[in-house]
Amino acid sequence: MTVLVTDRLTLSPVAVGDMEALSALWADEGFTRHIMGRALSEEEVWFRLLRDLGHWQAKGYGNWSIRETATGAYVGSVGVLDYRREIDPPFDAPELGWGAAPAFQGRGMAQEALQAALAWTDAYRPEPRTVCMISPENTPSVRLAERVGYRTYGEADYKGSRVVLYERPRASIS
Repeated sequence: MTVLVTDRLTLSPVAVGDMEALSALWADEGFTRHIMGRALSEEEVWFRLLRDLGHWQAKGYGNWSIRETATGAYVGSVGVLDYRREIDPPFDAPELGWGAAPAFQGRGMAQEALQAALAWTDAYRPEPRTVCMISPENTPSVRLAERVGYRTYGEADYKGSRVVLYERPRASIS
């Protein structure tokens, strides 16, 4: 499994040892507000962790845990995903997802991690584009998506919530 390293961050595939950090993150309503609309229980986080471990096994890619290289502090996650979401229009390309703990927001770390994940995707995935979906109220994520090259291509209802769909063409690798 692939480990990515940036100037400040180490991105490692999600591991069982991340459970405590993930539980704290998903219990934080400041983090979950635009994603789930509520905090998650430890049981729900455990099932998400198992899904992400299996994703790496089944697909060869998935969510990375983002940690500060210097301190080891858990920052959040970023991933290349195939969650087979029940959404119309359906995703026909790898989905990118990301999130940083509130303590690390506004410091450019999510962008640094997302750019590393996109560079990996552009180099190793054959699809001509990636997609993501963002709650329109989540303006920081919308701005970040646009900064790294995502553009709106539609809207959808996902589990009773309106989301905006974004796409980004694969970058040419020289």
